[in-house]
Amino acid sequence: MHKAYLTIDPAFRVAPVRRRTFGTFVEHLGRCVYTGIHEPGHPTADEDGFRGDVLELTRELGVTTVRYPGGNFVSGYRWEDGVGPVAERPARLDLAWHSTEPNTVGTDEFMRWAAKAGVEPMMAVNLGTRGIQEALDLLEYCNIPSGTRLSDMRVKNGAPDPYGIRMWCLGNEMDGPWQTGHKTAREYGRLAAETARAMRMVDPGLELVACGSSGSAMPTFGAWEAEVLAETYDLVDFISCHAYYEEKDGDLGSFLACSTDMEHFIASVVATADHVGAKLKSRKKINLSFDEWNIWYLSRFQSQEPPRDWPVAPPLLEDHYHLADAVAFGGLLITLLRNSDRVTAACLAQLVNVIAPIVTEPGGRAWRQTTFHPFAQAARHAAGDVLRTEISSPLYDTAEFGEVPLLHAVATHSEETGEIAVFAVNRSLDQPLELTLGTRAFPGARVAEATTLCGPDVYARNTADDPGRVTPRPNPDVQDGRVVLPPVSWNVIRLTTA
Repeated sequence: MHKAYLTIDPAFRVAPVRRRTFGTFVEHLGRCVYTGIHEPGHPTADEDGFRGDVLELTRELGVTTVRYPGGNFVSGYRWEDGVGPVAERPARLDLAWHSTEPNTVGTDEFMRWAAKAGVEPMMAVNLGTRGIQEALDLLEYCNIPSGTRLSDMRVKNGAPDPYGIRMWCLGNEMDGPWQTGHKTAREYGRLAAETARAMRMVDPGLELVACGSSGSAMPTFGAWEAEVLAETYDLVDFISCHAYYEEKDGDLGSFLACSTDMEHFIASVVATADHVGAKLKSRKKINLSFDEWNIWYLSRFQSQEPPRDWPVAPPLLEDHYHLADAVAFGGLLITLLRNSDRVTAACLAQLVNVIAPIVTEPGGRAWRQTTFHPFAQAARHAAGDVLRTEISSPLYDTAEFGEVPLLHAVATHSEETGEIAVFAVNRSLDQPLELTLGTRAFPGARVAEATTLCGPDVYARNTADDPGRVTPRPNPDVQDGRVVLPPVSWNVIRLTTA
């Protein structure tokens, strides 16, 4: 049996647990909105047409923030199409996903849903086909109490109180040639800077996110961040990061280590941002909003032919996740927590049906994918401070990343409750890993609960007929501060110090 050691000490603090780490994403893409969060006539639908089963699962998932309405969709979106009487709203072609957008759900509906779900909205503005004025118009509609044309329009549309949205994304993936209104770094940087400056004239306290690269494999990665931040550094609070991973050519060992790439991505963007800050002689630090991340089998999507017509809410990107996906996913979540000093917001893309932890049947059932569980457990148990853990672990060889530790882990500690939570992944394909927890700095610490997500079939999935096939279960191999982690497993170990 492989053996690893994890040292936990409250003196080695990274940062507070950022509640915005547990954000997700709702885009007008496929069935995320229609038959996802919204389906009038569904047996669980409420008076606004929102599916009650999805709302319940969203709360169970522990979501804190939701980015809306895109995504690629936002770069062609006219927000005013989605407000006012639903019967009078125009249907539009959505170029991003080759669909027809009926605009049945828009800003007001989303904000009502967000209130019911208990989540903070993160609103994106269209800097693809639109610009400064449209961003100001949406800000006025959402955040000004009353007394102007657009704020009074919101009141007339049934929302007497302003929404008070604090976090705004200045466009989406503007570095991507697939993006409607794709721009060079200088073109986007200038537009983002002027949009940010104008929005801050309305409200200086907004938190603004500039578009970073849509992936670290982009040929402009690094140079894009440097040029955009050179224009926007003093005007924004965040630079965005997007990353998706999938198992390639049956190389499960490399896939389970994909968080290695995310670690490098984060370090590279931090270094670039700090370099720009140093050149500007600024004491300000730009944080990272990792506002798209997930397991996504993008190669499958790219091999498909686009629809010949323009359907409403067609099934798109409906990946069905297995156990190994959930373990790799858990590794990404650990990485986000480990970098909480600079990654202060994140959004799992997406929430329902579209590469999502929640799946629905139109008119029927909703269930939890395998990836639901690591997210829900981390959102529930990560509290207080993220600790900088020292890990001693055997290594294994991967084709993509070279030698990588079998153990990937992070710990959090709450002074208020005294609880320590350890989140750990065993990347070994066939061997258990005996993990010893070094808790000398916590006299009297003991394991109160240990659960594991594992199984004999790493490609087992949850389905509507068998929704509990892959779910966390108690780990029986716990003794004297040692926990045996099964191969290809996600593990949560909770310790008490009282």
